[in-house]
Amino acid sequence: MRKILKYLQKSFIPIIVVIGLIIVQAIADISLPDYTSRIVNIGIQQSGIEYAAPQALRLPTMRKLLLVTEDDDFILDNYRLVSSSTVTPMEQAELVNEYPVFATEDIYLLDSTNQATLEQLDNIFSKAFVVLSALENPTSAQIKAALIAQMPAASTLFTNLSLTEILAKLPAAEQTEMLASLEQKLTSMPTSTLKQMAINQIKIEYQAMEIDLAPSQMNFMFFAALEMLGLALLSMAAAILVTLLAARIAATLGMNMRYGVFNNVLNFSNSEFDTYSTASLITRSTNDIQQVQMLVVMFFRIVVYAPILGIGGITKVLQMNSSMAWIIGIALAAILTLVIVLFSLTMPKFTKLQKLVDKLNLVSREILNGLPVIRAFSTQKYEEKRFDDTNKELTATNLFVNRSMTIMMPTMMLIMNGITILIVWVGAQNIDNGAMQVGDIMTFIQYTMQIVMSFLMLSMVSIMIPRASVSIKRIAEVLNSATTVHDPLKIASFKPEKKGYLEFKNVNFCYPDAKESALCHISFIAPPGKTTAIIGSTGSGKSTLINLIPRFYDVSAGAILLDGVDIRHITQHQLRAKLGFVPQKGVLFSGTIASNIKFGDDNISDEAMQRAAEIAQAKEFISGTPDQYQREISQDGTNVSGGQRQRLAIARAIAKKPEIYIFDDSFSALDYQTDTNLRRALKAETAESTVIIVAQRINTIINAEQIIVLEDGNIVGKGTHKELMQSCEVYKQIATSQLSKEELENE
Repeated sequence: MRKILKYLQKSFIPIIVVIGLIIVQAIADISLPDYTSRIVNIGIQQSGIEYAAPQALRLPTMRKLLLVTEDDDFILDNYRLVSSSTVTPMEQAELVNEYPVFATEDIYLLDSTNQATLEQLDNIFSKAFVVLSALENPTSAQIKAALIAQMPAASTLFTNLSLTEILAKLPAAEQTEMLASLEQKLTSMPTSTLKQMAINQIKIEYQAMEIDLAPSQMNFMFFAALEMLGLALLSMAAAILVTLLAARIAATLGMNMRYGVFNNVLNFSNSEFDTYSTASLITRSTNDIQQVQMLVVMFFRIVVYAPILGIGGITKVLQMNSSMAWIIGIALAAILTLVIVLFSLTMPKFTKLQKLVDKLNLVSREILNGLPVIRAFSTQKYEEKRFDDTNKELTATNLFVNRSMTIMMPTMMLIMNGITILIVWVGAQNIDNGAMQVGDIMTFIQYTMQIVMSFLMLSMVSIMIPRASVSIKRIAEVLNSATTVHDPLKIASFKPEKKGYLEFKNVNFCYPDAKESALCHISFIAPPGKTTAIIGSTGSGKSTLINLIPRFYDVSAGAILLDGVDIRHITQHQLRAKLGFVPQKGVLFSGTIASNIKFGDDNISDEAMQRAAEIAQAKEFISGTPDQYQREISQDGTNVSGGQRQRLAIARAIAKKPEIYIFDDSFSALDYQTDTNLRRALKAETAESTVIIVAQRINTIINAEQIIVLEDGNIVGKGTHKELMQSCEVYKQIATSQLSKEELENE
């Protein structure tokens, strides 16, 4: 996992930008429902009046309000009395235009724009207007009668006075007691309800002042809608940028991971290739990395965004009305239960899914590569069944996962709709009780949907997480696979006097996890200018021995010396630069004949290329084509014959002009005449080089200066053809099985 995260470090700055944009988008989205509440509550219900602290009041109304509140000093500090005698004619004209009642009455104007002051005045006036409304309500006659009854001596004086006027004539102690009794009844009422009732009284006061509220109402709604539109556009722009940057980050991550996997695979020894199949490595570097890319896009687009949206929504809901927070708890509990149940069912299937993709790729690759053999043996039906069984198993697993996940969306929608109904039902009761406003219930629904949607988005992404986590583990396995063949920390120097000498010193080799050694006590010297041949029956260890020279495997014991130095004490590049290796199966790459022959070194001249092709007996068939050396070679060289492919592979090694030539049964695909001509031309070309040939045919190696005979991983014979015919029974049996007595005598 750390190695995978390391690839994201290269996109550190874009990641920071994406997170910043996501925060901006989330804040904008969280803020939008507040504007809905403001438009409905303030813009529509309150006619654009935002605070219970009025902008203007008539002098009589202000006196009444000061009578029913203890904060009269604070109010007078923030309001100023305006009369015709205190303003200029121009100012009077402006005030009359705005407040027509000013033509006949003095008024109080709000003198403060400080937010904290306005909020404090808002609380004061909310209570004051409600108390004043209660006193002036026609239903207050009983309160008036009770007060008059307590004052029989002066009852006739108070009969024609209003309750507010009576309150003004009461002693201070009785005023305080009466107001305290009224305010006690207000404490049980929500602040929003008090404010709504106060604003209704302000609207009545504004009507009495002949103020037209329509322009201010439209102005408020217009600017609120404009701000709302701005936030929506900001959220949209942030979302677009997040998507673009997240896709770029994911694509860069995928590119770097593919390079990392491919680069690590290139450094694998044969031991690691024995661990992973080719089909599995292809799946890991394509399908698995694609799963991680998709997860990264969704991670930045949703996994970072959804929690911010959900937490912000919960915070806003608790600030608005904590009494309905239990509804959010029910919604979250239902969603989490659904997700846990689904994941417990599908998580094991995601692991199986990727393994089945590997298996399908493996079966497909085997069938396609072996198609000629399948047709030759008429086993198409069997192979079709084998592919069909794997395909059906993959399909069944996919269907199970997809069917399980299809339950999620309808169930989520059911939960969301059920929660909406519950909010409307509970909210309607709160509105009826005066605990909430219509705009608040609309906003509560929006925030609840945001919270539910945030969990829904996380649940949708969580569908991808199990499969992506399996892919991450599979990719990490390849990235963390340390090759068993390493370059040394301290590099040794070649010995000039030993140039071209290849020596095996008591070499033993055992394959990983094998119980028995494949090679035991192998010792011989291959000097320059001579040919060393290796022969033996199938499974005797010939190719294993050859694979130890380029360090495709490392020896288990003993040492292999090149130019007098243990090959483990030099870099793999230094070692392989001295080798011209021709594998048993001729491997060509897509391109041209020229690009394949020059594969070992781009600096090879055309003359050297043509010379190598001539020695490898490839010039004849190359010259017979119109494009000659520019003839296209398809993937794996499928558009040339096996013998032509082998000769081009030999030409590639010759063109490199290495110190040591290694031919791993490379002449088996050649006819006898071509084999003879090639070896004759090769003998002259490699006069100063070390040549090692693995062969099955005696006539290929019969003239070698040194022949090594292997049997069950041991050297059972060493010498020339004549010497071995006398001293090695194994070699003699091989020779007599391939050549007649006359041919052996002639040799």
